[in-house]
Amino acid sequence: MGRYVLRRLLQLIPVFIGTTFIIYALVWAIPGDPFAGKCGDRGCPPAYIAEMNQKYNLDDPLIIQYVKYLGKLLTGDFGETYSGVAISSLLEQAYPITVRLAIVALIIEGVIGLAAGVLTGLRGRGFLDNLVLVSTLFLIALPVFVTGFVLQIVLGSELGIIRTTVSSDPSIGELIVPGFVLGSLSMAYVSRLTRTSMMENKRADFVRTAVAKGLTPRRVVGVHMLRNSMIPVVTFLGTDLGALMAGAIVTEGVFNIRGIGGLVFKGITTQEGTTVTGIVTVLVLVYLLMNLLVDVLYAVLDPRIRYD
Repeated sequence: MGRYVLRRLLQLIPVFIGTTFIIYALVWAIPGDPFAGKCGDRGCPPAYIAEMNQKYNLDDPLIIQYVKYLGKLLTGDFGETYSGVAISSLLEQAYPITVRLAIVALIIEGVIGLAAGVLTGLRGRGFLDNLVLVSTLFLIALPVFVTGFVLQIVLGSELGIIRTTVSSDPSIGELIVPGFVLGSLSMAYVSRLTRTSMMENKRADFVRTAVAKGLTPRRVVGVHMLRNSMIPVVTFLGTDLGALMAGAIVTEGVFNIRGIGGLVFKGITTQEGTTVTGIVTVLVLVYLLMNLLVDVLYAVLDPRIRYD
């Protein structure tokens, strides 16, 4: 296992370099003048533009710019905005809020999705199964921002149960409704994936053998069926954490959450390439590490899986 983890960590290096280079190239390919409006109504003087181009290596070829950026990144320096604010300080303020929101969404989608999938997978066709299929299809078809606006209006403006916007440093309680909105689409997928996996394993040979040995239904379901059915679900949930943080841009905009979504949106509109690149680089790292964690969990869930 240790050799496998080491090999996977080495494989992450070219993937990280390739993905960050693509992100860097796409961000810096955004058309327009990055210094437009930085000097008020009048255009910036040529001396200022020349100084900024030299400071941020904008006069160098793209590959040279990326190599210099990567060198700083390896030392933990994410750069700074054109106004002189360190990207690391912006991440320090905004990233914990987005991580908190993503974890709340992951817990909600995991608990509700797994419970609905297990119940419908065990009971088979019936009213509950049809109800779950219809409700999950509804969540899949409904855009996330529509779900957010509906809950915001109904629960906030009409019923007064929640605040329509959260505070600058929201608590877990304030993030429950935004977390539900953020994880609603994934919750539907988890429910359907668990249901399908449970129904397939219910007819498997190892389940029939466990029943024939006289094991209790709780042990058959909890130890044999559920453990094997969790493998595809763990794969989805593990990789979904990074997707939730990236997809939080819309949800944070609806509920006015001051996370990385607002930073990315502001960075794109103001052409702050260093801000966008730094945030997306962190998201890439989360994706890569979560994929590694999921692969390691395979061996825990299924003893038949062994890594050389």
